[in-house]
Amino acid sequence: MSLFNVYPIYNITPVKALGAKVWDDKGQEYLDFYGGHGVISAGHSHPDYVKAITEQVGKIGFYSNSIQNPLQEALGVKLTQFSGYPDYTLFLCNSGAEANENALKLASFHNGKKKVIAFKKAFHGRTSAAVAATDNPSIVAPINAGHEVVFLPLNDIDALNAEITKGDVCIVIIEGIQGVGGLDQGTTEFFQAVAKACEANGVVLILDEIQSGYGRSGKFFAHQHHDIKPDIITLAKGMGNGFPIGGILISPKFTASYGLLGTTFGGNHLASAAALSVLEIIEKENLIENVNTISAYFKELAVQIPQVKNIKGRGLMLGLEFDFDVTELRKKLIYEEFIFTGNASQKNLLRILPPLSITREDVDVFFAGLKNVLKDL
Repeated sequence: MSLFNVYPIYNITPVKALGAKVWDDKGQEYLDFYGGHGVISAGHSHPDYVKAITEQVGKIGFYSNSIQNPLQEALGVKLTQFSGYPDYTLFLCNSGAEANENALKLASFHNGKKKVIAFKKAFHGRTSAAVAATDNPSIVAPINAGHEVVFLPLNDIDALNAEITKGDVCIVIIEGIQGVGGLDQGTTEFFQAVAKACEANGVVLILDEIQSGYGRSGKFFAHQHHDIKPDIITLAKGMGNGFPIGGILISPKFTASYGLLGTTFGGNHLASAAALSVLEIIEKENLIENVNTISAYFKELAVQIPQVKNIKGRGLMLGLEFDFDVTELRKKLIYEEFIFTGNASQKNLLRILPPLSITREDVDVFFAGLKNVLKDL
């Protein structure tokens, strides 16, 4: 094997996909209820998405950020307007980890401090500062260990206030809904307390919406369920529907200057065309409304299964909690029922992140397969 072996891999080779369906090299069809870690928002190989990328690469696929790129400007306008942040500006990069890295850097430039408050079970990426703010020591290399990060319990307002009032905190970074950590989320009271404490103490509030954004929670951003307005919002995953792109939305309180942030590939012509088409599909096909409709139907069926002890998350960022490790359940779903699902650091949680275009019929197929597998466990 010539690849550096860092991923546990199922013995499946996808070669084609459409909507919520994936086909392997043997012609077997699978139902995708994981969307490649929540990346597939508009659906696999959506014709409008394919057309946008195909037409763009026929014109120009890439040039550096030293020239004008009208696609970037169009994406910035569309994204800020559609998401409800028309006064914010957009910096484009290539991934979620890069988005968080740039957000942390920008915040530190802004107030001149470096201490970070993050939360237990948080996951923010694997680059230097982003991985330091991730609550998983096993993926933090010695070179990353110099960052000053305090991990607090989610929803503990007293602990937050005790730390943030010390005067040395630069940033609070929090996921709209925790992804890898197991679909835990702050209460509205907690999110509002965080926003208030940050404002009162000159601390930058970063909302990591990399997985929970782009309509997945039933609003464009998950934090919008709590009526708060962060200073910086990080995004990626569903932004490009599989094409690598990330970004940060930045409050008008921040001042840009040449060289403050930078990237070679970020916001290139192909990436911008892909991201623009995703927003257009979400809007045209009312996919956020579909998220809310299908989420309610999914939960209605989930509560009828005795083995499901709890349903976590919002919208189509969901977790089914069992009283056993779901590793074997996932294997049976994929090899016997041909359904993709995900896991989390919480070993008894089955993670559900389908395309936002998923249908009631797809949900019916999922639960039929789940019931079949549960009979044998």
